[in-house]
Amino acid sequence: MELAVRVGAVPAEGGGFRFRVWAPRARRVKVDYVGTVRRHFPLARGERGYFEGHDPAAVAGDRYWLTVDGARLPDPASRWQPEGVRGPSCLLDLTQARSQRAPPRPVELGRAVLYEMHIGTFSPEGTFAGALPELAELAHLGVTAVELLPVEEERGGRGWGYGPVHQFAVRQAYGGPAGLLEFVAEAHAVGLSVLLDVVYNHWSAQAAFLEKFGPYFHPRAITPWGPTPNIDGSGSDEVRRYFFDNARLWLSEYGVDGFRLDAVHEIHDRSARPFWAEFSDECRAATAPEGRPPVLIAESDLNDVRILQPTSEGGWGLDAQWSDDFHHALHAAVTGERLGYYADYDGLEGLARAFERPFLYEGQYSVVRDRRYGAPARGAGPDRFVVFDQNHDQIGNRGDGARLTTLVGDRLARVALGLTLFSPYVPMLFMGEEYGEKRPFYFFADPPRGFARRVTTDRLRQLRSNGFADPPPDPSDPRTMERCRLDRSAARSPEGTEHRALVRELLRLRRELPALARPGSVRAIGWEASRRIAIRRDAGRASAALLANLADAPQRFPDLGWAGIWTERLDSGERTADAGTGSSRRVWTLQGGPSSREVRPRSFVLVERAGDDVSASVDAGAARTLATS
Repeated sequence: MELAVRVGAVPAEGGGFRFRVWAPRARRVKVDYVGTVRRHFPLARGERGYFEGHDPAAVAGDRYWLTVDGARLPDPASRWQPEGVRGPSCLLDLTQARSQRAPPRPVELGRAVLYEMHIGTFSPEGTFAGALPELAELAHLGVTAVELLPVEEERGGRGWGYGPVHQFAVRQAYGGPAGLLEFVAEAHAVGLSVLLDVVYNHWSAQAAFLEKFGPYFHPRAITPWGPTPNIDGSGSDEVRRYFFDNARLWLSEYGVDGFRLDAVHEIHDRSARPFWAEFSDECRAATAPEGRPPVLIAESDLNDVRILQPTSEGGWGLDAQWSDDFHHALHAAVTGERLGYYADYDGLEGLARAFERPFLYEGQYSVVRDRRYGAPARGAGPDRFVVFDQNHDQIGNRGDGARLTTLVGDRLARVALGLTLFSPYVPMLFMGEEYGEKRPFYFFADPPRGFARRVTTDRLRQLRSNGFADPPPDPSDPRTMERCRLDRSAARSPEGTEHRALVRELLRLRRELPALARPGSVRAIGWEASRRIAIRRDAGRASAALLANLADAPQRFPDLGWAGIWTERLDSGERTADAGTGSSRRVWTLQGGPSSREVRPRSFVLVERAGDDVSASVDAGAARTLATS
């Protein structure tokens, strides 16, 4: 059965390959094969600027150019670029691999724990294969879905992936198409879903060859990173179709379970039917026969709930979005930084508000933007927002590339992680965070010769515009990427083992405590002067609270009016290497509410007040009663 992907070269029933190329600016297009046997195969002009044809002699592995009016170019929808972005394309047949792939792992956002991974620095090998041994441990930790930074082919062997050239081709440096297929299969086998970070808002300058085929680029709009797609001008129907087909490729041929959509606000779109609304409907139609709707998560700078509203109601139909407000409020509270965009956030009072509402800016004046910004997120539940205390952008988009473990130390980094995982939103970890990685994550790239100085200058200008004055290391220096590679020895150290145990226990409690596992209400109070915050979550008769002390001295909390018997389930200041085993855990019963508990410096305590249906699970024999002070 042929796929619903309509462009590029795909295996044909009965043998050979079918070619379909959108080239409305061309008079003639032919396939020029290269290698031991050189031959040509002309394509016939069809409707709406397409050239197509079936070559029965073509076989998988053949390398070819598309010759457009005499110019030899890669296929705009090339499935494989084994010689790099400027080399010939290569025919790829995934029919057998597709029929043997593991069952999909649909993402249930209400119970999801995401893990952001950059394949190039995740393992010593920097490949899909190099990441495989760690997947089972991530599932054991409590992660439910791996979110891969972009794996589309871009220029060179180094980079974050946000300079796309060949949207349909898997990056050869990571292991190419076979590597991604194996990664998805292994992830599914151990119980993990796989999300791809896809970049549909811009192209790299290296993709300029696309304009020889047709009007792929918008004639007027441009993003900070390169030309933006033409999705609302002349010829835009087919440019849109190009991206819809690309999504179908990942979903149907590689079996991924959804996408993180990069900077959805950067697409220039004045059409009556928004691009992202049509994209959402297309993705769901592509997977409907299998009964597995993909999860679509936006990165958005709009604070506009229409992104999450159904397309039938005029929304974009996306499932969730990243919550930068939560991150910025948390970062400002934990680090005290007020540079750049952190100037809009006011410490622990603001962080407390972020636990109760996903958009902190709902139409208020923003100092950084010098205008009113955002609108209320009415009707959108907490499982529609992804939160994090770190990610590739927030670490890499500062000159020092510093993680929280470097900025504030291990203890406060654990507090930030505890706050994130206790939140009612969908949490995401950044790779290495599970064991307290300290190596930086810089911006790095592999620009063409002669462009390295420009990349460095542009990067410094961007950092300074965001308020970060520290000059970054040279992005084009291979050592910059190498310094970002995860330190696996740190994961095996006593500190790393202890940190991982804390994360595992937090994720276990998030799954098993009724107040955290079920929908409910959230209340939070922050005290910036004393560096304390208290968050309470309620679901039915069950309650859980997290008391965090960010100060350098032990503190008790004021009377919160949360009277009752509370059972301590976790103290980040204690040893947690045996957490969850029953061998070294202490269970405390707090009378008069959690304010009676002294909280150690730079640590948090997680306590539970269970309803009658679950209170019997507390080991009363191990409990000790603390007097109210």
